[in-house]
Amino acid sequence: MRRRITYIQPPHAPFHPSQTTLSPNTLTISNLDAAREERITLGFDELSGELWQVLKQCHQVHVRWARREQYQAVSPFSSRVSPGLHVFYSPIPSSGHSGLDKESLCILLKKVFDSGLGCESPEKSFITPPILSTRFASTAAYQFYELLPSLENLVTYIQQKHCGRDDEGCYRRAELISSADSIDVNYDSISHSLTMSGYWSKAPGGADGWTEVIQKYQGAKGQVEVGLLGAEPANEPEEIKMGGLLAVVGEDTELKPTLFSFPSRHHLHPEGAAYSVSFSPPTGLHPTMTISMPRETLKGPPGRPDAECALHAYLTLPSSVFGDKYQLSTSDELFLKSHNLVALRAVAGETDLEAPDWFVSHWGSSWLLELATPSQSDKNLEDWNVTIPLHLRYLHPSESGYRTAFVPWPVVFWACTAEDGTKMGMNPFDRVNLGWEGLFGPKSMFYQLQPSPTNEDAVLVEELNVPVLTLQEGGSLFQSRIIELSTVAVITLGFLWVLWKLGLVAGSSGIRPQRREADKHAKAE
Repeated sequence: MRRRITYIQPPHAPFHPSQTTLSPNTLTISNLDAAREERITLGFDELSGELWQVLKQCHQVHVRWARREQYQAVSPFSSRVSPGLHVFYSPIPSSGHSGLDKESLCILLKKVFDSGLGCESPEKSFITPPILSTRFASTAAYQFYELLPSLENLVTYIQQKHCGRDDEGCYRRAELISSADSIDVNYDSISHSLTMSGYWSKAPGGADGWTEVIQKYQGAKGQVEVGLLGAEPANEPEEIKMGGLLAVVGEDTELKPTLFSFPSRHHLHPEGAAYSVSFSPPTGLHPTMTISMPRETLKGPPGRPDAECALHAYLTLPSSVFGDKYQLSTSDELFLKSHNLVALRAVAGETDLEAPDWFVSHWGSSWLLELATPSQSDKNLEDWNVTIPLHLRYLHPSESGYRTAFVPWPVVFWACTAEDGTKMGMNPFDRVNLGWEGLFGPKSMFYQLQPSPTNEDAVLVEELNVPVLTLQEGGSLFQSRIIELSTVAVITLGFLWVLWKLGLVAGSSGIRPQRREADKHAKAE
């Protein structure tokens, strides 16, 4: 097992050498004001048989999870996904799904994350996102999503399956996952290794900073590397430059200074650009999502003069909410201008306009929209609003007459072309398979806007009250059955009425010619 722990201090955070103590077996950190990322790499021989039996039948599996509450992303961990659980999966190319038991991946996901996941099999529950190029090998073939609010089940699974009875350090590390802002799990058949990464924007529990004791790995092949870093001004637009201290616990006798740079596909917008999302009440069955952004922060990101940049929003919509792809893909300039949209660039998943939610087997749909931006001559000081018309599916009846639909906030970012020859893979903190970066070329750069919720709970999920059929308390099943039978009866009676009318028309049209022939014969006689 290999562990890599990286602390990223903000530009003006205080640091004193007395906050770190390196001994032959441990590194002690005291009250360190920093964001934290921890990455653990496990070989296949360190995985449980339950995990390995499923993973060895997959070409790649990538899991992304982000919490509902707002958190601050820092460079080089600036990339985002919508709140919830995202799973990206590719079968072994030669076998399609035949090399993997149809339900084993979903069974494993339910054991690890939540038994209530709406996952039956990749064929039934996953969608197939559009892939820009098969050469972009990191893009997975199938995608699943569910709004999973907590990782408590994952913590329990790790403690029960991978921690020994007396391994208190393993129990503490697993418990720390419950406070993470985001979690990544990656497996690919080339390396035959599984990596798990967690990101914390601040120390949990309201602490002033990180205070912990990091011990060396006890195994012969293990390694624990720790970095205390901060961002430095980069020389090139594509680069991120980091400086600070590094140490391998149990090997180094002192923290070593370091300074390095690397090209990165993900960056924070330098102007601190932010956005908020809202739905104007009452939403009804046709809600409109509004993405609001301060105009002064909507300048294109700095880059090379020949770079082409555009602002985008990537929506992850559960099955209860969908867009009209025919409406959003229109070339009607008047419609697009009224919503401050440029075009619908990609869509995947459930887009049936008529199907009720209980007929939809896949988890939902994903949408990539290019957004319009204010012109340079625009002097208006109000926020720039982009509106996206959406629709709600018919949901099951309820006793209150309403049900709740949850809509995660989209990811909003600038996408820019990078200089030819830029090697993004050299980034030691690189992050791919987010669902949206694969819709662009492999040399694209992304500048993230930070979500800034205005609600009291600071959550990045909108709750919509959906009107549904009202059922009386205690009579739901009976009344819903009455409605179903009544609907069938009305349709049947209508069909019989049409047949009866058609029969009358056919009968009258057959009698009239016979009468005309009889009249002709009578006149002739």
